[in-house]
Amino acid sequence: MSTTTPAGQQPARRRLPRFRVNLRQYGILAALAIIVLLFQILTEGRLLLPGNVNNLIQQNAYVLILAVGMVMVIIAGHIDLSVGSVVAMVGAIAAISTNQWGLPWWAAVILAILVGALVGAWQGFWVAFVGIPAFIVTLAGMLIFRGLTLVLLTGGTINGLPEQFTAIGAGWLPGWFGELGGRDVLTLVLGALAAAMLVLQQVRSRATLRKLDLPREPLTSFWLKIGISALAILAFTWLLSDYNGTPIILILLALIILIYTFLLNRTVFGRHIYAMGGNLFAAMMSGVKTRWVNFFIFVNMGVLAGLAGVVSTARAGGAVASAGQNYELDAIAAVFIGGAAVQGGVGTVVGAVIGGLVMGVLNMGLSILSVDAAWQMTIKGLVLLLAVAFDIFNKRRAGGR
Repeated sequence: MSTTTPAGQQPARRRLPRFRVNLRQYGILAALAIIVLLFQILTEGRLLLPGNVNNLIQQNAYVLILAVGMVMVIIAGHIDLSVGSVVAMVGAIAAISTNQWGLPWWAAVILAILVGALVGAWQGFWVAFVGIPAFIVTLAGMLIFRGLTLVLLTGGTINGLPEQFTAIGAGWLPGWFGELGGRDVLTLVLGALAAAMLVLQQVRSRATLRKLDLPREPLTSFWLKIGISALAILAFTWLLSDYNGTPIILILLALIILIYTFLLNRTVFGRHIYAMGGNLFAAMMSGVKTRWVNFFIFVNMGVLAGLAGVVSTARAGGAVASAGQNYELDAIAAVFIGGAAVQGGVGTVVGAVIGGLVMGVLNMGLSILSVDAAWQMTIKGLVLLLAVAFDIFNKRRAGGR
């Protein structure tokens, strides 16, 4: 039934739904900024020395890689307790394959990732097709793969790895463009390109929302957010350019973040992961092949654990049986600090990475201040507890509305 507007009156304009600020997204960014500023003051400026910024990336690369895979596992409503043991086992296999089997470094990397994928497929089979809860399967995996690591490394530490292999975790890109005022030009160029790509992507996303007549963030806060983010990227690369340039692992991390952000946000597989975590029964009724999605989630986790094993072994310059201790706890903490929901269905790759950086800055700042290791663990535990409490508070607040 059609309606008409009385003469002399303008038709009512459709009001867009009110845009609500994502407290998870902005809260974790604000927390990271506050923690950096706090430790910069407490350490009398030592936190952001170029060498420390470089170490922040290289020392925490394994956490960031594992957090990217773990956020997908947690969004789907699972958990993976085995990744630390997988990192140790894969690292041992990579070291043995180059040191004793004579494989080229690149073949050792491929082998390590394939072994990680097989481990993920093994665990995914029990979770997806047998129906054993992921907590139990990965708890068993934590014991199994740690035991296999001890079997592989009966002789202790394996050192003497190829220089190309160790460069993955502890090397830098060559200074192809030379230096300018003592700073690596390539690093500055990459920083400028990253900032420009961020601005372009955000502007295009806003234009898409405008075209679809969807709610948009206020223009002032939109440009303020972009400006601060771009300046942070430029400042970060400015500091790195004064050290040894761009760490190789930083390029690898950037590619992983871009690929998995696209995978979660722009693909059917990513939408299925969110659907399963939000409401498993509804996802099944909608035709989502939940078993296969669960299977490939764990295969993917195995691949990233294998890559983290390569990075960790390369950074250390050798394989040791104690490698990977508590890595799974670091990755899980990073995901929850980054805004993932305990019940599943909520989380982002960028949030998990920011959560990992929060953990990394805490570790580095407390170490510079010579805080006892026991107190470091206590502080990190409190941060994790507060992050989850903040998530629960947000949900109750949203429910009240």
